[in-house]
Formats: sequence, structure tokens, C-alpha cells
Amino acid sequence: MLILVVANQKGGVGKTTTTLNLAASLAATGRKVLLLDIDSQANLTTGLGGKKTFEETTITDVLLDDAALSSLIEPKPDFGFDVIPGSPDLISAELEMARVSDPTSILKRKLDNLAEQYDYCLIDSPPSLGMLSVSALRAADKIIIPLQCEHFSIEGLSAMQRTIFEINEATNSNLKIDGILRTMFDRDKERARQISDKLVEALPKQVFNTIIPRCDLLAEAPSEGKPIMHIDPEAKGSLAYFALAGEVIAKFEEIKSV
Repeated sequence: MLILVVANQKGGVGKTTTTLNLAASLAATGRKVLLLDIDSQANLTTGLGGKKTFEETTITDVLLDDAALSSLIEPKPDFGFDVIPGSPDLISAELEMARVSDPTSILKRKLDNLAEQYDYCLIDSPPSLGMLSVSALRAADKIIIPLQCEHFSIEGLSAMQRTIFEINEATNSNLKIDGILRTMFDRDKERARQISDKLVEALPKQVFNTIIPRCDLLAEAPSEGKPIMHIDPEAKGSLAYFALAGEVIAKFEEIKSV
């Protein structure tokens, strides 16, 4: 199982949209895909028609007690993937995890138990830096950073680079940014085109060729509880995420098999 973490410390860049729609596109290729919502806002969960509720057993129990991740899996047969929903009680998990030995390694160990069941696990991480986001990053095989081609998003990329460096220093890990995805892209804006070109020039091996265009349906899809490709497979957002899935398969599965 290849664990992809979609992360950015800046909100509003298409992180949850990317996690959800990339998962749906990978599932459409026949891959076995698990989605994990580790954000207390649970936007990924609600974007699939779920509700922000306090259940008897949640991801917090997995991180703090002996509960297994498998006990939380919810099949989504209409979309071809499974999901582990987020919960508002993850807010308290941040505080309680501080009392546990090496708390940010727990998620990785729990995910290892599911390694034979899936080809991919995609994790939607919180936008803030804390125990949960560090746990997600430490579990990652590949880290994908979605960003808009604007000044403040570039600052967010720099912040992520610093965060990953600090995690590596503190935990003796070897994390790096494996893919940068340009999202909500407006080709009519010269500034966006300039920043896009500079990104490709500076980080040619990390920037995906696929660009996610600004698309009204991508913004509206969560209200219908579906990935965009299950609303309109011919929409430009659907086609873009399917192209991204192909690029992820070509780029990461080849490396995985070496």
C-alpha cells in the first residue's frame, strides 16, 4: 500500500478536493483505495455525504487506545473506495497525544496493518501544524502539496518545506515533497502563469504536469456528497483529476516497484 498525504499549512488551496477526487480517479482505474480523514473539520467526510458526529469509536480511539483502523472503515461501493471518517473529537486528540510515548508514530503503525488490503491510502491532513498533521506526514510514502499560483500559496510551500525539514531532524525521517499540484488555476491571469512557470523552472521534478483548472463544479460537488467524476465525468475538473491519477500511477508506482 502506497500512502499519499495531501498537505498544506495554508487553507483554501484545494487540499480536501484533491484528496477526494484523486482517490475517486485512482479507484476508477481498478486500484483498491482507502481514504483517511484526519482533520477535525471533517470536510472530506462531509464531502462524501457523511456528518460531523461524535461516534462511539473514532479515529481518536485508534490514535490513543487499542482500537484498530479496520473497525472504522466504511465502504463506499458507489465510488469504488473505502473511507475512514474524521470526527470533531480529533480536536481533543491533539492534547491527549502529548501524553503518549512517540505519539506521531502511532498512525503509521496502525496503517501497516492494512498494507495488504489496499493499493493506495490517501490522507487528508489538517491545515494547521500539530500532532495530527505530523502523524500524517510521518506515515507518508509520498507527500503531495496542492497550491494556487499566487504569492501567499508560495509562502505556504516554503512553510511546508521547513516543517518537513524539522520533522526529519527530530525523528530521523527522510520525508520530502514528492509532488506539487497547481490548483484552481486561471490561465487568464498573467500573474498565475508567471508563478506557474517559475515553479516548473525551480522544481521541475516535483511539479506535476497536470494542472487543476478553476471549475465551479469542483466547488459545488461536496454539497452533493460525491466526487466530481460521479456528477459529470466530462467536466474539466473530472478530466484533470483523472489525468493526475495517471501521472501519480506513472510517477509513484514505477518508483515503488524498483
